[in-house]
Amino acid sequence: MDCRQDPTPRLRRRREPERGVLHQVLLRHLQTFLARTDERAGSGLPRFVRRELYRYLDCGILANGFARLHCAQCGRDELVAFSCKGRGFCPSCCGRRMAGTAMHLADEVLPAVPIRQWVLSFPYRVRFLLAHDAKLCGAVRRILVRTLLGWLRERAESAGIRAGRSGAVVVAQRFGSALNLNLHFHALVLDGVYSNASPLERPVFRRSEPLTDQDVVELTTRLHRRILRYLSRCGRLPKDEPAGEELQPDEPLLAELYAASVQGRVAIGEESGASVERVGRRRDARPLFLPGELCCHIDGFSLHAKVEIAAHDRDGLERLCRYLARPPLATERLSIAKDGRVVYALRRHWKDGTSAVVFDPLDFIARLAALVPRPRTHLLTYHGVLAPAAEWRDWIVPGEASSARREPSQSLAAEALRPKPRSTWAELLKRVFEIDVLTCPWCGGKRKLIALLTDGKVVRRILEHLGLPTTAPTLAPARSPPEFEFVG
Repeated sequence: MDCRQDPTPRLRRRREPERGVLHQVLLRHLQTFLARTDERAGSGLPRFVRRELYRYLDCGILANGFARLHCAQCGRDELVAFSCKGRGFCPSCCGRRMAGTAMHLADEVLPAVPIRQWVLSFPYRVRFLLAHDAKLCGAVRRILVRTLLGWLRERAESAGIRAGRSGAVVVAQRFGSALNLNLHFHALVLDGVYSNASPLERPVFRRSEPLTDQDVVELTTRLHRRILRYLSRCGRLPKDEPAGEELQPDEPLLAELYAASVQGRVAIGEESGASVERVGRRRDARPLFLPGELCCHIDGFSLHAKVEIAAHDRDGLERLCRYLARPPLATERLSIAKDGRVVYALRRHWKDGTSAVVFDPLDFIARLAALVPRPRTHLLTYHGVLAPAAEWRDWIVPGEASSARREPSQSLAAEALRPKPRSTWAELLKRVFEIDVLTCPWCGGKRKLIALLTDGKVVRRILEHLGLPTTAPTLAPARSPPEFEFVG
């Protein structure tokens, strides 16, 4: 077996996360961060957050096990390390989920009709509540969907189309551009309704009238009123106190990390409570609402609807889906300053000129911890005619199920029992990066997966033969920095 790198440029370079800034920061400071959080009496980070932080350090490390790809034509092998399958911040695993989600939505869910993206963001206090309470987040998401789909149905009825139905796919993004906790919703909504003359006829899509600024203002007003009314009924109406003032008794530390991240403040260290340091020249901010941009801002509630995808622009639709499902962290924009602090460059300068944010290593890890979603919480949901049990879904969604044009009543039960294969790792690499890992880069022959190796002795022998590291990087022990306080 020969897995040594070949000088040919066609060879895929193995991912080496241990060389990256993110891995190095966690390796050096994670134990210190966890030790400081454990000092809090009766608190500490929840198990799901600690697990996510630890598992990232094992992601992509060959010493923890790997898959072996073999080419029968030339006899060469390639080793592929296992992933952590994290949902919070791992760039590789979140990137794979991004590609898989975009392929699924573009190929199997969203029909070839005009689709508009609606983005709803919230004031700080509401962001904190939704990020900390999964049930409350789901309820507010349903208010958003009912408002948008109901408004489309009203417009259709005013045009003489009765019983029209639309659909939406909603992604709950938990992050902002500066690694801050900023839970907001991206909704891909069919820009019109489906209707039929009789129950036996296939539904036909009717496009909605062109959107205006006044329509966006009206919808923002509705959402603002309905969401605040719901929060008031639940006893969770935002008050004048800072986010995080009323903490959940079971996880007070996590709530404090959420509050600091939402408000852009330092959560841990000597400067706890201060604003995160920004880099870049300052200038006056532009207005939050500009006529003609299909956006509106009311008391911290912001609705944006300018992005629209044409009916047959499937490439543009997949790019938009990737944007919605993208990872919160771009490792190429991460660096370490001379003083040891972590610098994260922004993709685009903010309206005030900020180009980067600077974190103390412990506060950087606190930001990562705040981005980890709770287990079994849905970040992607389907609504209306795109919902899994929707009556017309079999007629509307693209793919093999709808291409057969079966009678929905005859096939829904059988289709529900049939397992649907997910995109494989090799298919995602080929579609997104144009890399075919199942084709040998040396001879062009076909490769196949022949083993999944997890036994420590076998893994060590193979890595020793190839001259690769046989042990995973070691976590640095916890250190004792000066006294600090968490921001509350």
